[in-house]
Amino acid sequence: MMKRPFRLGTTSFIYPDHIIPNVKKIGAFFDEIELLVFESNPQEVIPSRNDVRELAGLSRDLDLTYNVHLPTDISLSAQHLRARQEAADTLKRVIERFSLAPVTSFTLHLEMDEPMPSKDGMAAWQNNARQGLELLVPDLEAPAMVGLETLWYPPDLLKNLVDDLGLSVCADLGHHIKYGHDIPRTFELFGPKISLIHLHGVDTRLEPPQDHIGLNKLAPDEVKKIMNPLKHYTGAVCLEVFKLADLQGSLAALAEIFGGIPCI
Repeated sequence: MMKRPFRLGTTSFIYPDHIIPNVKKIGAFFDEIELLVFESNPQEVIPSRNDVRELAGLSRDLDLTYNVHLPTDISLSAQHLRARQEAADTLKRVIERFSLAPVTSFTLHLEMDEPMPSKDGMAAWQNNARQGLELLVPDLEAPAMVGLETLWYPPDLLKNLVDDLGLSVCADLGHHIKYGHDIPRTFELFGPKISLIHLHGVDTRLEPPQDHIGLNKLAPDEVKKIMNPLKHYTGAVCLEVFKLADLQGSLAALAEIFGGIPCI
């Protein structure tokens, strides 16, 4: 068993409650909590300034940091410019809202409709995604704090955007298993620009495969694929699950390989 080199976190929705009660219940066990801000509408669903101040206080009391999952109900890669502008404006507000809290990264989805578009459709998506990011990035103090998450499409498609705009990457290894992406290639492609790893189990026996479940549900060969990169990774690893049982199963799976894994 080896000492874990990474910082360990999980989400703010392990118990069916709001963000702050979850942080109070689980924060003492982790180095970092992923604050789930999946929705932006109505604006009241975004944590208030008072909420963020309380989260900042909890970070001091519990000795932890946060990463923020930005809203997924808006799209910087939308077909229409107006939608991209609205997305950029909303994302700026959310990022600014968390300026009082110790946030290490902001995770961003660049949505793409399935299935894979035609050559012309792909060129249009890449152009829209770049234009959308260009509406956001120049107004950010630290663009590298925004990590583009690997989703269902090949992670290679994010490479030029990350390099050209000074962004980082959130490598979702559960998505890699679910969609058959090459995990070592992603680490070779992005290297130190991987600022955050999302980790969760996938049941590939189902169609479609079910993800965001406990790591203990992975097949043995999938466990090896998902664990090997962690042995040399010193950034934050977030167990992106949404139930206590899945969190407990994930911690138990990690504890078979790494020391210093909490038990809840």
